[in-house]
Amino acid sequence: MHYRFTKHYTLDEARALLPQVRQWLTQLQRSSRALKKVDAQIFQMRQNGEDLGGPRVCEWVRLGVECMERMAEFQRRQILVKDIERGLVDFPSLRGDREVFLCWEMDEDDIQFWHDLDAGYAGREAIEE
Repeated sequence: MHYRFTKHYTLDEARALLPQVRQWLTQLQRSSRALKKVDAQIFQMRQNGEDLGGPRVCEWVRLGVECMERMAEFQRRQILVKDIERGLVDFPSLRGDREVFLCWEMDEDDIQFWHDLDAGYAGREAIEE
């Protein structure tokens, strides 16, 4: 059988990672919001014809690197970040021989839903244990 992902999480494995995933998402959200703010400031500077050197650009680069480092934590584990602000992630998993996602949102206490790879959030179904 050919699968899209090489790593598949059991429900227990995904649940065990939630504290770390929550921490990474919190850091990613913080860096992403700050990056958007600095990005808007740099955009305004460009609109005003100002020089784009200095600390603001250094901050923009630093925040971009922070975001990339956090995203790399997810990518290494093949966990998909679907929405940074909502804290929505998908863990590749198997239901029988079918590849699916275990779907979790940061405001949820536990992983309670799954969906087909192409179904997305709207296709979430409750996990029956």
